[in-house]
Formats: sequence, structure tokens, C-alpha cells
Amino acid sequence: MALNRASVEEIVRAVGGADNIEGATHCVTRLRFALVDEKKVDQKLLEQNDLVKGHFSSQGQFQVVIGPGLVDKVYDEMMTITGGQRSSKDDVKKLAGKKQNPLQQAIKTLADIFIPILPAIVTAGLLLGINNILTGPGIFFEGRSLVQEYPAWTDFAGIINLIANTAFTFLPALIGWSAVNRFGGSPLLGIVLGLILVHPDLLNAWGYAQAAQEGTIPHWNLFGWQLEKIGYQGQVLPVLVSAYLLARIEKFLNKRVHDSIKLLVVAPVALLVTGFLAFTIIGPITFAIGNAITNGLVHVFNTLPALGGLLYGGIYALLVVTGMHHTFLAVDVQLIGSKGGTFLWPMLALSNIAQGSAALAMLLVFREQKSKGLAVTSSISAFLGVTEPAIFGVNIRYKYPFIFGMIGSALGGLVLTINHVLASSIGVGGVPGFLSIFPNQWGVFFIGMAIVLVVPFLLTAAYGKVAARKSGNTVADNESSLAPVSTATAAAAAVSAENTVNSATASSAVRASAPANDSKAASSLSAGNAVNVLDIYAPLSGKAVPLEHVPDPAFAERQMGQGIAIEPSDGRVVAPFDGKVVHMIKSKHAIILEHATGVQILIHVGINTVSLKGAPFTTHVGIDDEVKAGQLLLEFDREAILQARLPVITPIIVPDGQQIVEQVTEELLDQAVAGKDVVLKIRLSSQGL
Repeated sequence: MALNRASVEEIVRAVGGADNIEGATHCVTRLRFALVDEKKVDQKLLEQNDLVKGHFSSQGQFQVVIGPGLVDKVYDEMMTITGGQRSSKDDVKKLAGKKQNPLQQAIKTLADIFIPILPAIVTAGLLLGINNILTGPGIFFEGRSLVQEYPAWTDFAGIINLIANTAFTFLPALIGWSAVNRFGGSPLLGIVLGLILVHPDLLNAWGYAQAAQEGTIPHWNLFGWQLEKIGYQGQVLPVLVSAYLLARIEKFLNKRVHDSIKLLVVAPVALLVTGFLAFTIIGPITFAIGNAITNGLVHVFNTLPALGGLLYGGIYALLVVTGMHHTFLAVDVQLIGSKGGTFLWPMLALSNIAQGSAALAMLLVFREQKSKGLAVTSSISAFLGVTEPAIFGVNIRYKYPFIFGMIGSALGGLVLTINHVLASSIGVGGVPGFLSIFPNQWGVFFIGMAIVLVVPFLLTAAYGKVAARKSGNTVADNESSLAPVSTATAAAAAVSAENTVNSATASSAVRASAPANDSKAASSLSAGNAVNVLDIYAPLSGKAVPLEHVPDPAFAERQMGQGIAIEPSDGRVVAPFDGKVVHMIKSKHAIILEHATGVQILIHVGINTVSLKGAPFTTHVGIDDEVKAGQLLLEFDREAILQARLPVITPIIVPDGQQIVEQVTEELLDQAVAGKDVVLKIRLSSQGL
């Protein structure tokens, strides 16, 4: 595709001109800007530009999607036009971070700290749920528990309870590890700091109230200064503040202590200073603040339970859209640690179900089979506690399912709070969320569950049918009289949710050429009525899911083209057909292949993996190499990507603009085998051939 300088100049004008560009870089398919003022962006002008496939703002960066093979040319031309200096991705990221207000920065920090430890908390929550079933009275026998009826199960339940409680007992160690790592210190020192705060020699925080009543709180006597000798089990603020201080001290010492004695000075001094301050100043102050916050929340929900349930239950889905829901992880943990249970998590579980129910109702509204499939798969995901596919793939695009989901969730929250339903743990959402609820409150929780299943479903289905009749047409996939939200809005919402990450997407205006290769490896091209079908075999092994599952708007919104995504089970990428490597990004995470017919596809490993600068990737082919189906293209360290807090889900895209491509059909498989199972079928235009 020839580059039109005037179109690039138009992009510059659309983002507010050269003076509004504080920094700019690019990845495999998009321009990334740090702008002085995003309000100056002319979105209509961008949308009219032939080079632009989409745009959105995320985490302080304004991103303009162009496409692979062209974005670097656009960037070079833009630098010539503006006379600006080239910036690295890290430079733009730092500049963009400064654009976030303190609240956004605080939310992102909490998310960065708590998301990595969620697997441990989710596991603990599930095991506690099993323990609740075994030890809860009245579940299977009137007034008695299963272990009381069958004592042989007592120790089995005890072992499960010990394993489940470990994550909560040593929660400060988990938070210390993640927080110190986030603040730039040594994660190992963070673990030690957390363990110091829950040392067995300290009074257990859960016994503090009773010890205070009995006057038996132990004390340290530091030269006449009496300090309470208590631990901080279940507490969040003491370890968060202490971890920040530890990381600052460690970094300060690392810059000033000679390498030859760092091992003897840095860690001991950092831990000693932080430990003393944690027990003398930080701990007592933050312990009081944390208890004041939890007591205040408990008072509000005890005094006005109906209002609290309506508000929190109703707006929780909005918190997911903005990313603010991450802040309440800390609140839930604090409530469990200090009060023995949280009234917030049960409403979260019902909100998950409500959004899933609204998405499922769109099955009755949609006309196209692919959209019906998306409604089903995304609703199942929400019922299991992961709402992003339902919210961003269906509900928020059409607005009214999202709103009706919130209404149902508000009513469910009302029922829960007026009956004081509590969860003994967090991490299990959606329908399995009942495992987190105290067994004697299951009945009320199931009533709330029935409300959030029925109300959003009926309201969404009824409104959708009525609105469709009024418009004289049924809701289509992406065009509807019910007006889905704009690409920019949905994209920004998607990025701010659970994973809050971005990546590159694919697009290429390619020219069809050459007749089809007739080998099986090239794919099965079956002629019939001048229509040929090109089979694309799975380039990775794993679960094949719709693009809407990808936590990146340019992929999920299909801005660059149709395709599928694979949640890989290993770290190998193979050729999906006989073809040629036409492009390999420098950071090795993305590759473009071309079939003999001229059809091109992009394989993009992970989301935002460009930030890893090629570290976890090993390539086995180069540009212009001829490859055979099943041939190893590249390998990646799956665990290294996950440890970098990046998704490994891999989109396989058929970029828009290929005249030879008439239709792309997805083959969703629970377990696709690389090089053996077909995941995409491309119907080729007879004119293109």
C-alpha cells in the first residue's frame, strides 16, 4: 500500500498537531502517543482517515491503529513531518504515566500488587468452600455437619482447612512479595518482611480484641517506650506501607553501597530499619486506620443495608469498566481479616451472574450465528466469575444489556445486605461464589442468585425484541439501531478492566496472487462453484476462543480483521500452512505469513509482549523463509510472560483489506492441537483467484 503523505499529515492534525505530541513511538501495528492534551484529538478526522483502523486511549497513551508493515512507514513519515525526536516505548510509557491523576495511579498500583497474588487467594477461597461444605451444620443433616455425622472425615476436613487458610494466614508475605516487586525492590525481601509481621512470637491479630478486653496484650519495652507486641494477620495497610519503605531504602542503599559489601549491608540494613519502623510507627498507625475504615464500612452497611446493597450491587459492573474494582480487593481482605467475613464479595458474585444473564439474553435478540455463539460463550464465562468477555464483548457495546445487568445486580445486592450475607473468603465469583458464603446463608444467596438470573434476562430480551421491531430489523452483529457504544469508548473500557493491558494488532492491505498450492499442508482448497476454502491449522496447541476474549480492544473489536485466539498450553508456534514469512517484528512476538494464494495471516503471541523486547522468544525462521505446515516458527517462555503479568492468549488474525478473502469462519475447539486441527476456514473470492 503506497503511503500518502497527506494522510499522515492528517493524523498529526487529528491528534492536535506537533505541539500536542509530547512523545510518540510505535509497535507492530499502532502508533502510541503521549499527548499534552487528549481533549484536542479530533476523533472524526481520525475515523475518516484511510490509514487509521481504530483509535482509543488507555493508561495515559493515545493509540492509533494502523497495521503491520505500514505503521513503521507512517511513524517515519510522521517524525519527518513533525521534526520530533524518536521515543522508545518505555519513554512514552513514562510520559503517559504522568498524565494519569493520583487516583488512577493509585488504582493501577493496587491492581499491579493484588492481581499477581489472586491465584493463591482464589485457590484458598475454593478450598475454604469445600471445608464449609464438610463442616457447616444443616447442609446435609438437620442441625449437624457432615463431619459430626461421619467423624472419620474430621481430619480430612482439618487438612483442607489448613491448606486453605495458609494464604490468608501468611497474606502479608504474599502482599510483601508483590508490593516490593512493584515498588522496584527485591521480592525476596518483601516475603521476609511479610513473615516478620506475622511471626509466631507476636500476638495474633485475630486475638487482639479478646486480649484487649482481658488486658493481656504483650508489650515491648524499648528504653521505657511501651509498644504492643502484635502481629498483622489479615491486615493490608501495614505491609503495603512497609513494603514501599523497604523498596525505597533498598534502592537508596544499592546506589551508594559498594558492590563488594552490598550483600552484608543492603538487605540487613533495609530489613532492620523497615522492621523497627513497621512495629513502632507504621504498624500502629495503619492498623488503626485500617480498622477505622472497616468499622466505618460495617457501620454504614449495618445502618443502611438496603441503600448500601443497591449502590454497591448496582455500580460494581461500572467499577469493572473503570478498573476501580481492584481497590476493593484490599477492602475485602481487610474485612475478612478484622471482621471474619466480607459483605462486599457476595455482591460481586451476583454482579458477575447478572452481566452473564444479560449477555445470554442477547441470544434471543441477535440474528447472526456468530453473535449468538459469542452471547453464549461470554455468558458462561461470566457465570464462572470472569465478566470481561460479557461486558466488553456484548453488553457495553449495546448499552441496554449492561444497564439491565446493573439493575438486576442492584436488586440482588439489596436482598443480600438486608439479610447480612457474608463471605468467609474471596476469589470465587459467579455461580461458584456460593462456596465462599457461610453455609447457613446459602438460602438467601440462592434467592439473590435467582433474581440476577431472571431480572436481567427478561428485561434484556424484552427490550431487545421491542426495540428491534420498532426499528424494523433484528439486531445485527456490529450494526444496530440500538446503537452500540463507540469503538473508542468500548476500547478504553476494555483496557481498564481485569487485565488492563495493551498489545499490537494486525492489519495489512495485501494483494491476492498466484493459484492455490494443492498440498494438504498448504490447506485443503476444495473447488466447487468457483469457491475455494483455505483451512488454517492451529499454530499453537490450546483452547481456541473468539477474539472477544482477548483483553485488547483492537483485537476484541476486530478493528484489524477477523480471526480467532488461542490460549496456549505450551510455548511452541508452528506454521499453519505451507507459505512464506513476510514479516517478523524485532521483538519476535509477532509474525506474518503468506500463503501461495496471497492470503496473509498474523500470529501475535501474548498481549503487550512487545514490552519484553524479545527476551522470552526464540525464532527459528527469518523474513522471506519458505516454511512447511507444522514447521516450528518460534518458541516462547510461557511462564516468563505470565510472571511479567502479561496475558499469553494469542490472536491469529486475517487482516482486512485482502480482496481474495471473502469470508472467515471460526472453529472453536476446547483443545486444538498445533498443526493438526483446523481453527479457521477462509472462503476465497473466485474473482481474487
